[in-house]
Amino acid sequence: MKINQESHSTHISQKFNQELEEIRSQLLEMGGLVEQQIHDAIQSLTEGDTQLAKAVCEKDQEVNQLQLDIDEQCTKILARRQPAASDLRLVLVVIRATADLERIGDESSKVAKATLKLAEEGSSPRGYIEARHLGNLVRKMVQDALNAFARFDTAQALAVLHEDKNVDLEYQSATRSLVTFMMEDPRAISQVMNIMWVLRSLERVGDHASNLAEYVIYLVEGQDVRYTKTEVIEAAIGQNKSSKK
Repeated sequence: MKINQESHSTHISQKFNQELEEIRSQLLEMGGLVEQQIHDAIQSLTEGDTQLAKAVCEKDQEVNQLQLDIDEQCTKILARRQPAASDLRLVLVVIRATADLERIGDESSKVAKATLKLAEEGSSPRGYIEARHLGNLVRKMVQDALNAFARFDTAQALAVLHEDKNVDLEYQSATRSLVTFMMEDPRAISQVMNIMWVLRSLERVGDHASNLAEYVIYLVEGQDVRYTKTEVIEAAIGQNKSSKK
């Protein structure tokens, strides 16, 4: 059964409503933290700000603790309430989404650690513009995926899935450019490799954002669309809308 934001808080038990809303709010709080991590990690890289890079790494512990807290809340709901249908989907989505958000935090920490390495070894002659551009793209993906979750918005979730293709193309293009540069100037290999690892982490952030978008579609539509092509997902959602008219 398809759901929306209003229809998902109509239980007889007000306590149950509060518990479901709490895990949704905690997930969005965790999402806000990792979104800030991405922003700060990229800023630390492009500005050579080692203090900010260290702060990004330290914030990872807070993100990890939030995942543990949310998982515990979800486990209690499963045990006490034995939710079914859309309620069960919400709990499962929150559990899955926190895992992806935690990994986004890990990837942000990797970017920050690369900043610290570059501060020790010397800055890279290339790749900062590409890293900033890719970082802005994937941060927007995470933001849009979280907004889609908050609003039960499958259209915005689909837009995130489409954007992942652009991120992959940008990543491939930047990687090819940096490989060519290293072949022309082997002296810069170590520093440029650090930037390439940054780009790889950012591309992985895009993948995790896509996972978040897929969870939104599962939550709203009741269809598990993991490992499904975006075009197939879009067609299926369109058919569902047509059948309900």
